[in-house]
Amino acid sequence: TDPAGLMAGENQTHVTEFMLLGFSHSQPFLFVLFLAIYLATLLANSAILALVSLDPHLHSPMYFFLSHLSCLDICYSSVTVPKILANALRPQATISYRGCLAQMFFLMVCAGAECALLAVMAYDRYAAICQPLRYTRAMSRGVCVVAAASCWLWGMLDSAVHTLLASRLSFCSAVQLQHIFCDVPPLLRAACSNTRPSEVALHTASVFVGLVPFLVVIISYLCILATVLGMPVATGRRKAFSTCSAHLLVVTLYFVTANLNYNRPSSAYSPAADTLVSALYCIVTPMLNPLIYSLRNQEMREALRKAVWGRGKLDSP
Repeated sequence: TDPAGLMAGENQTHVTEFMLLGFSHSQPFLFVLFLAIYLATLLANSAILALVSLDPHLHSPMYFFLSHLSCLDICYSSVTVPKILANALRPQATISYRGCLAQMFFLMVCAGAECALLAVMAYDRYAAICQPLRYTRAMSRGVCVVAAASCWLWGMLDSAVHTLLASRLSFCSAVQLQHIFCDVPPLLRAACSNTRPSEVALHTASVFVGLVPFLVVIISYLCILATVLGMPVATGRRKAFSTCSAHLLVVTLYFVTANLNYNRPSSAYSPAADTLVSALYCIVTPMLNPLIYSLRNQEMREALRKAVWGRGKLDSP
């Protein structure tokens, strides 16, 4: 290996794998913990997809977007957790170079698409609560399909830029990543070539992919709050407050942890904190989303009861 040649920008075809130092040795406890979270995520989100598909009462814009969120959460977890589980039982955690770039690409597709989708879902609730007379036209089937497809495309375009820039990075000697999976920040810290283009792209994405959707969410829920406060019935206010506060809590958790992961100053870097933040936004949040968005929802609970016990039992006195 010629470090001088690497610094000059030569092809890095000699890089075959990265060592992931997030696991210093075999971690059976973490294996069990991540496996439980992963299985819960798969079960809960798969149940949402099945219920939305099978129950005609759930064929509305809100549940259409919720099904896309569930699909994203399944992808989110499946991109990282299986490899984490495999490495948790190995004495030395590794990932191949191509596997690292592929994992990073799909992870950022999910991240970008979910940010956009959460903003669309917040606008959908704003339109339903604040502009009910225009809701059917504003959120027609065609509009919903285009909005969902745009979220996925937005995530793919954003991820393609970061992955292309990361593929041009050069690395010196043994490549060690202080992380439990591949992502842009640990790759930039391990690189020995110019990382400025990737850093600029990351900060730009933090604004357009992260901050702008978060502001849309906040503004939408502020408008919803103002409308809810004007409701004459206290029961309706309590129900709306309960639902919106839960949604806002999980959305804020996701955006804050994602921003800390991709836009944290280097002086505040800590391997343990970095691993915790990453686990929160891309492993724990996909498990929380179905619990917050679905189990607190009366229509979803009713659909689940019908699926489990059958319509006849529910309708009998």
